[in-house]
Amino acid sequence: MAGEGALFQNVMNVTKRSFIGLLLGSAVTSCAASKLKQATGETEMYGLIGKMTATQGQRDALSAILLEGLRNMPGNISYIVANDPVQPDVLWITEVWTEAEAHLASLQLPSVQDAIQKGRPLIAGMERIAETAPIGGYGLR
Repeated sequence: MAGEGALFQNVMNVTKRSFIGLLLGSAVTSCAASKLKQATGETEMYGLIGKMTATQGQRDALSAILLEGLRNMPGNISYIVANDPVQPDVLWITEVWTEAEAHLASLQLPSVQDAIQKGRPLIAGMERIAETAPIGGYGLR
C-alpha cells in the first residue's frame, strides 16, 4: 500500500510538472505570436462556439435560416452550422472572425438581422460554450 501511494505521488508530480511545462510553453508561444502580430500589424482572430436548441422538430428549418443569413459578412473567415448527431433539436455553431469587432459589427447587417427575426421563433435555447482565439489550421489563412 505504501508503495502504491508513493507511486501515485510520483505520477502526480510528473503530471504536475508536465502540465506546468505545457502551460509555460503555451504562454511563451502565445506571447511570441502576439509580439509577431503586433510587429506586423496583424490582429488576433476571434472565435465562438455556440450551442443552439431548436423548438421540437424545427432544427432543419432553423439551420436553413442560419445558413442563408451568413452571406457576405465582412471579417468572417468561417461559420459552420452542424447538427448534433445525438440530440435531434441541437445545432452547433462554430465561428471564426478576423477580430471580435467584426463579429459585433455583423450583428447589425441586414442579412443577419433578417435571420435573427426569422429564426427567433424556432429557438428554444442558446448557449455560448466558448470564446476562442484561433491561431490557425486547415481552412484558416
